[in-house]
Amino acid sequence: MRAVFGIGNPGSRYADTRHNAGFIILDSFAEKKSLEFRYKTENYYYCRGELNSSVFVLAKPVTYVNLSGVAAFDIINEYNILPEDFLVVYDDINLETGRIRLRKSGGDGGHNGMNSIIQHLKTDNFPRLRFGIGNNFKDGEMPDYVLGAFDKSEKEKVEESLKYTDLIIEEFINSGYQSAINVYSRMMSKNKPDSEKFRNT
Repeated sequence: MRAVFGIGNPGSRYADTRHNAGFIILDSFAEKKSLEFRYKTENYYYCRGELNSSVFVLAKPVTYVNLSGVAAFDIINEYNILPEDFLVVYDDINLETGRIRLRKSGGDGGHNGMNSIIQHLKTDNFPRLRFGIGNNFKDGEMPDYVLGAFDKSEKEKVEESLKYTDLIIEEFINSGYQSAINVYSRMMSKNKPDSEKFRNT
């Protein structure tokens, strides 16, 4: 079994905000697969599905971004999932809006939700799909920026990128990280000169 975990904040107040890119991506994938999230425990919402005999779980924590590791730890243990089969999807201010990067492992990059997951799992050896939200803010304005809603032009970029994140997630579920990175690399080559959207760094 594999799991895909989206970082974000629960509740309608945060539904379309930049910090909820992980939720937006999982919601997109779940909708295309006709899946509906349900309340599992006090720590997360989830849905289960199957693709080509590959059973998977999608999960969205209700612990808020800074405590994402609490829910991640629960899911890893509840479903006996190996770290390499646990894909985390989250927002990244270090990438332009809509840009995508897929990595096998790494640090938290200054993201509090990722830091929480790494601390609770006691490893950073799990794959992650980073989704750019840009950094068009002044010093001291980051909290308001990430908790703000995507504007119209940003939403268009997000919608365009969702078709790619859907494909990457599906391939990860079917065949794991190596297969997903192969799909990612093909996307990068096909979308030149816009390959920066998919750069794997």
